[in-house]
Amino acid sequence: MTAPRWLSQPYPPEGASAAEGIRNQLGRPELDLLTILVRESAQNSWDARIPDHPDSVDYRIDMSTVSPAHTGAWRELLLAGAPSQRENFPLHETLRRSSIRLMAVSDRGTRGLGGPTRADSFAAERDFVSFIRNIGEPRDNALGGGTYGFGKGIFYVLSNTGTILVHSRCRTAQGGYETRLIGCALWKSYGVKEADGPRRYTGRHWWGDNSDGVVEPLTGEEADNAVRRLGLRPFGAEETGTTVVVVDPALDGLTPIEAADYLADTIAWHLWPKMISTNGRPAAMRFTVTCDGDGHLVPDPRETRPLNMFVAAYERMIGSDGDRLYCKSPKHFLGRLGLEKRIMPPLEPSRASRMVGIEDIVHHVCLMRPAELVVTYRPGTKPPSMNQGYAGVFRADEALDEVYAKAEPPTHDAWNPQSLERPGSTFVHTTFRRISEALQDLLSLSGTARSGSSNVALGAASSFFSGLVGGSWGIGGATGYAKPGTTAPRRRRGESDEQQRLESPGTGRPTSGGDLARTANAGDEADADSAHGTDHRFSFDGPGSRGGSTARRRPRVQYVGDPYYEDRGETSVLVQKFRLPVPGPQRIRADLAVTLPGTAGRETDPPIGAGVPELVGWEDSGGQLHSSATLQVEGGESLWRVLVLPAPDTMTEIAVKVEGTKPS
Repeated sequence: MTAPRWLSQPYPPEGASAAEGIRNQLGRPELDLLTILVRESAQNSWDARIPDHPDSVDYRIDMSTVSPAHTGAWRELLLAGAPSQRENFPLHETLRRSSIRLMAVSDRGTRGLGGPTRADSFAAERDFVSFIRNIGEPRDNALGGGTYGFGKGIFYVLSNTGTILVHSRCRTAQGGYETRLIGCALWKSYGVKEADGPRRYTGRHWWGDNSDGVVEPLTGEEADNAVRRLGLRPFGAEETGTTVVVVDPALDGLTPIEAADYLADTIAWHLWPKMISTNGRPAAMRFTVTCDGDGHLVPDPRETRPLNMFVAAYERMIGSDGDRLYCKSPKHFLGRLGLEKRIMPPLEPSRASRMVGIEDIVHHVCLMRPAELVVTYRPGTKPPSMNQGYAGVFRADEALDEVYAKAEPPTHDAWNPQSLERPGSTFVHTTFRRISEALQDLLSLSGTARSGSSNVALGAASSFFSGLVGGSWGIGGATGYAKPGTTAPRRRRGESDEQQRLESPGTGRPTSGGDLARTANAGDEADADSAHGTDHRFSFDGPGSRGGSTARRRPRVQYVGDPYYEDRGETSVLVQKFRLPVPGPQRIRADLAVTLPGTAGRETDPPIGAGVPELVGWEDSGGQLHSSATLQVEGGESLWRVLVLPAPDTMTEIAVKVEGTKPS
């Protein structure tokens, strides 16, 4: 074998594809390059999985800098035989820098790039030539994610030099293992003047063993030696898989650390179906992201909002709650749909969530084919409230996989029915229509409350998601109904309406002793009493004590900020912060109620079948939760939080009530 070197592809007399045409086959996608890299490379890894392999596919992205100990080898090995004109081969400039950045995308537990190494060889297994040599071959993996293999072009497009190294290990026909290493570059076509006249080149280049005029990969010991010299990650004794090393990756203006975080988040958003275990089976894939040796955590979709809603919708889809969608003409089963509706806090969008169009409210259905790789998040009707949203998952039926696959662009990130002929276009159009119909049912009175709210029928509750109101009864002419036994105000014996109004200013109605309802316009850190012109209230101890007796401040509640939603596992609770500024022993309880838009008056009981807000508990400043309905506490400046599970599809009102108690 001669030393490895580059060989550039000249145009043959019969013509060939120019590098520019191959690079442009991805089109102009809406997704950024890093997102496309994650989607396409993971799809390749999934399609290359070993059938019936007991372990998950191990997928990882490692960003690194070539160490000084290996820089010399990179220049010596990877500039031999390269085109002399730097504009035709930008790897020249990159390898002469003091710092050479790499991005290695690898999988293990896959079959590697096996089969013949030359495109004119005939064999059933053609992984090597399909990835290295040929462009546009149809997929040979039933129900796989890829279609025509254009996605491999993202590796070249992502490289500022258009250069990659492909390091793979596969099983041989004899049952052994073979390591293969080859370099590929894809830049632009060009012409040069040579000794025998001008000549045109396609802009495609290969690096490896070209002893017989065709570049072959380094194999066996030669490949292992080159891998060691370049400082690449070797394979284990019985490992198979592929590593694609992108030389000088384009990071879209991000630092390497920022890019690693973004890649980890992007993996969660686009590959979460492969990350979850279902029906007692382990996750289909494991994911790792590192930057210069430091790990960057890939979010757990079950613990990360709002991805946890899509996980719940997926589990509904595969379970008994899943809906079966049909096309009536021509009659055909389309696939299964699962929907999840929840009360939820406002979202804090990330770069990765914005890339899929999810920012403030989740109102999307995740579309996928049987391979269970995310195609796109299709938006549905927006809920009227920022405090509630829904997520859905639709998985196409296996019998129609080819139809949905043909509706996808090269980047596999949409279903375009207009690109199909009938009946294929009808099936995709009908899929969208059936999903819209299911969403209308979800938002209608006939729907049922989903997990994260109350598991009862909505009954007479409004079908719309109402906004959060922390205020007094009957705001906006709505009907308030109380949880029986907890919210009906009681008049103290011998007390007049005027006396109650004086002791509870700002509520507009009598309240029980020491109570003050939460008002919607109270500001952060505002004292609800003083906000209405009253600072302290006093009571007097002892019979006949007037003027000269010692006054004791009456317990009161100081609300801190407005109520807000907070996730607690798979449930969202309503939280109100407060203080009890008056020292001394006190007892607190929660007065909970709801209002329904469009009605008037007040009812003491909810409508039949409607949910009521429920007290979760009291959380002290140390984070300990007390679940009792009433709680004996000591007044002071400590910050408390009352946690409430709101009734579905209503406006929930919270009032903390306090009364003084005798010292124990």
